[in-house]
Amino acid sequence: MKFFCTLIFLVAISTLNYAQETPRSTQYIFNNYLLNPALSGIDSYIDLKMGLRKQWSGLDGAPSTQYISLSTPLGEEFIRGSINSFSQRGYNPLSRSFVNTYQAAPPHHGLGLIAMTDKAGLIRQTNVNASYAYHLGLNSEVNLSVGVSGGFNAINIDTKKIISEIEADPLFSADYNNRIRPDVGFGLWLYSPRFFIGASAKQILGNRAVVQNNQVNSLPYQSTSFYGTAGYKIFLDEDIAMIPSFLVSYAVNTPVAMDANIKFAYQDKFWLGGSFRNNDSFSILAGFNVMKLVNLSYSYDINTSALRTVNNGTHEIVLGFLLNNFYEVRCSTRQF
Repeated sequence: MKFFCTLIFLVAISTLNYAQETPRSTQYIFNNYLLNPALSGIDSYIDLKMGLRKQWSGLDGAPSTQYISLSTPLGEEFIRGSINSFSQRGYNPLSRSFVNTYQAAPPHHGLGLIAMTDKAGLIRQTNVNASYAYHLGLNSEVNLSVGVSGGFNAINIDTKKIISEIEADPLFSADYNNRIRPDVGFGLWLYSPRFFIGASAKQILGNRAVVQNNQVNSLPYQSTSFYGTAGYKIFLDEDIAMIPSFLVSYAVNTPVAMDANIKFAYQDKFWLGGSFRNNDSFSILAGFNVMKLVNLSYSYDINTSALRTVNNGTHEIVLGFLLNNFYEVRCSTRQF
């Protein structure tokens, strides 16, 4: 039993040091900002979201993730000007008529902040990042946004709860496990009222700790994570939209992960969807918007791997607030 626990710990350590990928979110379509800093300030209101993900429920020591994200545009002209394509307050951003009269946003700036913690067994990973983006109108309908992020990534392991025959092993030392590392990211986001295409990278800079000749040494990162995503809005009726999308994720020394997602939205009131991740799970998603202030979404993942026999699925819930919402929209105008 001790050998088995030690083996799991060693695998976890290796994964964290060589591929410290941002914890996954089934609801990436609801908050792409988690993966791409170029979405900072993309909407005309302050977008505040809080998320909780309980992975592999029923399995002792399974990952649990919590985060809070904040994104806001800068400039009164963008927030309150007619360039938002709304003819009146309370307009439905998911209607066909809105898309037909849409005007690309003028050049503007955006800021954002993400704080996330992820705990799995004895290992806790914390990420805090601030971001900046510049949104440029390419033509009357299409914008290109460029974003950067900077912050830190901290990994803490409760080594006191590890039973090892070699107590002096540097693998279990605080100097090896409990470190704060810089976290720098970059992203591009091309968007219109009908489509989005994004590419980003996280953890571009920094050092990692490795044990060489029974000593802890610092080497350059080998854990940069890359993300590519795209989606398209198809109207089935004036107020019913179907949005297929996908996400491709890759981190050094880990397999490529692909998420395929489809979402059906009715006006700006509620939506239903499904998702599939290769060699991992399929999911059901649902969400609704309350007035002009709050939106809530939920997803449930069912494993397709061997883990399905030892857990009861993954639950994720996201609560969003639309602050300083001058035009009283109930959902994002430039995210899907």
